[in-house]
Amino acid sequence: MSEAILDVQDKPKAGQWISLSLQHMFAMFGATILVPQLVGLSPAIALLTSGIATIIFILITQFKVPAYLGSSFAFIVPITIATETGGIGSAMIGAMFVSLVYAIVALIIWKTGYHWLMKLLPPIVVGPVIIVIGLALSGTAVNMAMTIPAEGGSEYSLLHFSAAIVTLLTAIICNIYFKNIISLMPILIGIIVGYGYSAAIGIIDFTAIGDASWFAVPEFLIPGVDYSFQVTPTLLFVMVPIAIVTISEHIGHQLVLGKIVDRNYIKDPGLHRSILADGIGTFISSLVGGPPKTTYGENIGVLAITKVFSVYVILGAAVFAIAFSFFGKLMAVIETIPTAVLGGISILLFGIIASSGLRMLVDNNIDFGNNRNLVISSVILVIGIGGAKLEFNESFSIEGMALAAIVGVILNLVLPGMNKKEVDDGTK
Repeated sequence: MSEAILDVQDKPKAGQWISLSLQHMFAMFGATILVPQLVGLSPAIALLTSGIATIIFILITQFKVPAYLGSSFAFIVPITIATETGGIGSAMIGAMFVSLVYAIVALIIWKTGYHWLMKLLPPIVVGPVIIVIGLALSGTAVNMAMTIPAEGGSEYSLLHFSAAIVTLLTAIICNIYFKNIISLMPILIGIIVGYGYSAAIGIIDFTAIGDASWFAVPEFLIPGVDYSFQVTPTLLFVMVPIAIVTISEHIGHQLVLGKIVDRNYIKDPGLHRSILADGIGTFISSLVGGPPKTTYGENIGVLAITKVFSVYVILGAAVFAIAFSFFGKLMAVIETIPTAVLGGISILLFGIIASSGLRMLVDNNIDFGNNRNLVISSVILVIGIGGAKLEFNESFSIEGMALAAIVGVILNLVLPGMNKKEVDDGTK
């Protein structure tokens, strides 16, 4: 990368600090509030916990890694399944166990290095699992875009579908035809334009905004207070295997971020520290009712474009996110966003998730002329998208993408012909 305008440890001037931090907050804003909207959690809690998790991440990584943590899309389906089977509290408990997996992985990496993890989670496993995550959500996105709730189910609405189309087209135009900071915020801009269009065609009820106070404490979900703490094998197998994807995503972000800011984050402060920080951020979030966290590509993109790498700018964005979470009127506006608008933006987002899995396979030159690769990817895709299930009894089953991820890891380990090539750790 070219020379930084502000390097990692540089502190900006006050006015510059505010504007740069707000820019980072808005870059993550759309995606971070979309996840809780889709799974029935509080957008305010998602904002609050994203700020807290980011501060925790920066502290644990010793102020060396300018990364922002937002809501993870990988957990949308697992949270939905966990909620349907045991209530929203089950999803929060599952997320806590995911954070425990992060801690265990971090400990093992600290003691033994990280190459075993690359062997366990190569692109031929992670890529198809990511594709499953995106495509498994495709039906949800389309239904949200073109239907409205009705008695006994839902009904098709061309009017609402038009709001979804406007939202989708706006996001596409921002992403394709703009090459500055606007291209990094297509989700937020798409939602804003879609909301404006929805207001114009009269499909928004503004009552909640008028009733909301300017200051409002986010809706916390505390274990033992708002829900009972109950762990089941099914819950664990729904949530925990998704760590396969999110840890791989985390490693990829650390490698890309390291190249952008000219640092080797795998070695210093170390992959074990960043994974642990990610896990603790997820634990704190789930402890109060927020979605699991992950480092955000949107904010890495902002760093690349602006060449402002200051960790203090990221800290400022985290503080703004925490402050905004108590802004009652804003949270009320978010709650009035039509389902069709969320559906329109989800069509693009879920498609991008699936496409990013394809990109991982392409970028790593995965040869599908090799029967081993063909078998692994094929089995993962059909099991995951087809919704295969291993049901041992009424209280214990493994299904969908969780089963697909586990099967993919096993096939990669047992089938002959594993690629022995050393994984690039960013030091070469």
